[in-house]
Amino acid sequence: MSAQRDKDNPAQIYIGMMSGTSLDGVDGVMVRLPDPADEADAGMQIMATAYIPFDAGLRQQAMRLQQASENELHHEAMLANDLARTYAACVTKLQAAAEGQTVHAIGAHGQTIRHRPELGYTRQTINPSLLAELTGIDVIADFRSRDVAAGGQGAPLVPAFHRAVFGRAGISSVVANIGGISNISVLAADGSTLGFDTGPGNVLMDAWVLQHQGKTYDANGDWAAQGTVIANLLSGLMDETYLQMSPPKSTGRDLFHPAWLQGKLQGFETARPVDVQATLCEFTALTLSNDIARHAADAAHVYVCGGGAFNRQLMQRLQALLAAQSCAAIVSSTDVLGVAPEQVEALAFAWLAQRFCLRLPGNLPDVTGAAGGRILGALYPA
Repeated sequence: MSAQRDKDNPAQIYIGMMSGTSLDGVDGVMVRLPDPADEADAGMQIMATAYIPFDAGLRQQAMRLQQASENELHHEAMLANDLARTYAACVTKLQAAAEGQTVHAIGAHGQTIRHRPELGYTRQTINPSLLAELTGIDVIADFRSRDVAAGGQGAPLVPAFHRAVFGRAGISSVVANIGGISNISVLAADGSTLGFDTGPGNVLMDAWVLQHQGKTYDANGDWAAQGTVIANLLSGLMDETYLQMSPPKSTGRDLFHPAWLQGKLQGFETARPVDVQATLCEFTALTLSNDIARHAADAAHVYVCGGGAFNRQLMQRLQALLAAQSCAAIVSSTDVLGVAPEQVEALAFAWLAQRFCLRLPGNLPDVTGAAGGRILGALYPA
């Protein structure tokens, strides 16, 4: 693939795929992306979507690599291969649904297993060479490392996409992505953009419901809705230093994990599990509402994507807490914008793949703290 060829044909079909910190599976989307230089272009056209759940073994592999363990290099290599095969299955499903459309490139995020930008690295594992071999399509991967090399956080990367697709002149809004970890993109009315990780999304709630009910997630937040928030526990959760830091900042399972929660639960051993779940739901909603009220008090809308958009209790608590902080924003999922909440991040990595192919910057330095705009990703030709 040559940069010149891409510039001659900027509006092409891409596949974007994302497996996030919830470790539930791979979301994929096939999309025709417009020429960013052509204001008359009709905009992006979603052609197919697909989802491949992780089986129990793959999820266990990914979970094991969230912390230091024996023979890590071998385990990561095996996970990278298994992920490439899972991503390839998602591509096959997309191609079948779109009936033979020619795909220019795949943007593959991979699975985050370490995120330590303060130490100069971030690791999203996948075997992109194997993915290119299995699909016969050019693969763009490793999107975050270039931003980290430029002194940035490498995350979040989605605010640039959110601005390009959801931003509206003269209107202040927020896109809140609630996956395992939550992040927000503040799309200010003046055209400026701010974005950062606010803290846990579903990661702690998912771990707690798995431990106590054997379920991978709390459907609709129904279990949390049956509990009562434990005020002192919530206060202890909110004491985490990260929550007080100013952006740019990013976080992940390196900080917010079951062992972190167990430390916070000391002194609450007799608490009902359902009340802990209610408190964890409130914790996620409160960290989001605090940062939205602090950085986007004038927002007219908060558009939620990611798995959290399907947690009715979480959405209701976010709306109530924003109202309590005199923020009049209306909370809804990105469905109201014509994009299903589970598709937004996959679309973002299709968009980032296009940016790479056009040799255009994919990061926002004001968001990540990088020294400047950088072309993100690495090419693995078919």
